[in-house]
Amino acid sequence: MMSDHRAYLATLGLSSPMPLEGFLEAAPDAIVVVDWSGHIVIVNQLAGRLFGYSRQELLGMPIEGLVPQRFGERHAGYRDDYFHEPHTRPMGEGRELWGRRKDGSEFTVEISLSPLKTETGTLVISIIRDTTARRRVEERFRGFLEAAPDAIVVVNRDGKMVILNTQAERLFKYAREDLLGMPVETLVPERFRGRHSDHRGGFFGDPRVRPMGSGLELFGLRSDGSEFPVEISLSPIDTEEGVLVSAAIRDISDRKRVETKLRASLQEKEVLLKEIHHRVKNNLQVVSSMLNLQMDQLSDTKAIGLFKESQSRVRSIALFHEKLYQSRDLGRVEIAEYLKGLAHDSFATYGVNPDDIVLAVHTEDIPLGVDAAISCGLIVNELVSNSLKHAFPGRRQGRVEVTLRSAGSDVVLEVADNGVGIPANLDVHSASTLGLKLVAIFTEQVGGTIDLEREGGTKFILRFTPGTHS
Repeated sequence: MMSDHRAYLATLGLSSPMPLEGFLEAAPDAIVVVDWSGHIVIVNQLAGRLFGYSRQELLGMPIEGLVPQRFGERHAGYRDDYFHEPHTRPMGEGRELWGRRKDGSEFTVEISLSPLKTETGTLVISIIRDTTARRRVEERFRGFLEAAPDAIVVVNRDGKMVILNTQAERLFKYAREDLLGMPVETLVPERFRGRHSDHRGGFFGDPRVRPMGSGLELFGLRSDGSEFPVEISLSPIDTEEGVLVSAAIRDISDRKRVETKLRASLQEKEVLLKEIHHRVKNNLQVVSSMLNLQMDQLSDTKAIGLFKESQSRVRSIALFHEKLYQSRDLGRVEIAEYLKGLAHDSFATYGVNPDDIVLAVHTEDIPLGVDAAISCGLIVNELVSNSLKHAFPGRRQGRVEVTLRSAGSDVVLEVADNGVGIPANLDVHSASTLGLKLVAIFTEQVGGTIDLEREGGTKFILRFTPGTHS
């Protein structure tokens, strides 16, 4: 072999070796050119630095001198095979490749092979890259994947699985080598595969961390054909080969079973609660009927009035339970309909002619808890009854108005009439009448305040903040 590098290039029929030599030295990777006998005939300086040899030491050396001894015999066989069918390709695809330095130390490499036809025969150009740093990163990444509590599957833009952890093998019941390089749709039930490839393409179009299929039920497919519900989080990974997608996959079969049991239990409880509300309403109606029977035996007008008031209170509670029984949400009643029903019932109880006294109800459908709703209902019952009994003496005509509205975070309930008004010396906060005492109690129960306006009749104003008082 010739020791003069340029002279050797000339013997190959490369009459202008300088441009080729310039190319070799400008290359970012080590380049080693080998002849059919396996001897090194051309190298660049990076190759010398990578393997720890001078250029003169490398020229003429068998290529197996740069290969760990345990691989030397097989490497010679691979080299002979390549010269029989030379074409550009990566070397040792699917295998780990190693280089050996002059000092005997070994390091992982990535090698691309290309044939070069010359006047003296075919040479092989080997482009060699040290992958030690990348391997360290991959090992750390692999360690992270193996420590993850969920199955991790990493997919490239073509939808092929390129990395997965042990948890993924266990979850899907596949060996790792059976999945690597396979379409990720292998793990998706067949009925979802068409849509899944579209979703995958959409993610690569806008890669960002997010849950997959938000609001949808997702399923995985095991090697035995069984399906199971999953929860998937997607994350993009930028690499030298382009964007990859990491999918963290969690089997939620246990959670689904618990949710199903809870849902069944809740449905049973809802049925039971509806039945309870229904029975409470019926029992209160029985109490109302008993009060009615008692009234039939009374002749004292004042006593009859007291019985009517008690009957009205019982019916307001019965109406509340009826509304709850009819409600889709047993935690709240349709407050607007409830208050309208109460006000109309009061008019019916006292036999008011709607031509004499007009009822106006303006209510927003504000979500209230059970306690606040029933307190508001009882307050409306007391105050509307009070107006009908005292505000319009001698068939005086007028108007009763009930308003429920939101005011920021507060709720405001107003009951007003344009009747004769409440005496100026009456303090509603220390009133001795049962009705106003009940209003004060119910106001306290919702943690509210109540005020009275006397201008143009009577207006009670209750203000409270829902959910701040138990």
